[in-house]
Amino acid sequence: MSTPPLASELDLCLCHSCGLACDMTGEPHECERCGAPLHRRKTNALTRTWAYLLTSLVFYIPANLLPVMNTKMVGNGADSTIMSGVLEFWEAGAWDIALIIFIASIAVPGLKFVVLTLLLVTVQRNSAWARKERSKLYRFVEVIGYWSMLDVIVVALVASLVKFQALADIEPRTGILFFGLVVVFTMLAAMSFDPRLIWDTPHPNNEEVMDEIASH
Repeated sequence: MSTPPLASELDLCLCHSCGLACDMTGEPHECERCGAPLHRRKTNALTRTWAYLLTSLVFYIPANLLPVMNTKMVGNGADSTIMSGVLEFWEAGAWDIALIIFIASIAVPGLKFVVLTLLLVTVQRNSAWARKERSKLYRFVEVIGYWSMLDVIVVALVASLVKFQALADIEPRTGILFFGLVVVFTMLAAMSFDPRLIWDTPHPNNEEVMDEIASH
């Protein structure tokens, strides 16, 4: 069975804004339907993704070591890091809030670091290993990236709800700023990566190409 032609062989390029398959004859710079810039591959995608990813890793250290909030109860104050905050909410019986903070602050960033590093290394090595699965991993990282600010939102909501002034008060601390930067830079890293590079291997496997086309 013959392999269907690739978009590059048909001189087509998919617009990332509206999804139109644009004819690249004459190298047009804009999508004819929505006017968005067209690019066969993102410029310096790997370099920019590595830069954003490493920057987020640097910020991830103080985000976990520095306190993210200060809790005052009847005049006595105590700073809490992300992990100690999870434990405090859990011991207080608010396991749902503790679970949300743990997933958004510990599990999600860690998963994104691992997945993006895997994608970058395999693309740079021109690996044809599990390309369909790697494409799905990238889409998964894109989806969960928008929920990474849950921790910041939870701290803001708790701080606004527990405002009894004389009895209790919660204030954000420096750690929450660094965590916000981690979220921003991991999202930028995911946006900078070009998943089409996964399929730019010298000798593509026909069966994988067929499976990828069928999945769309």
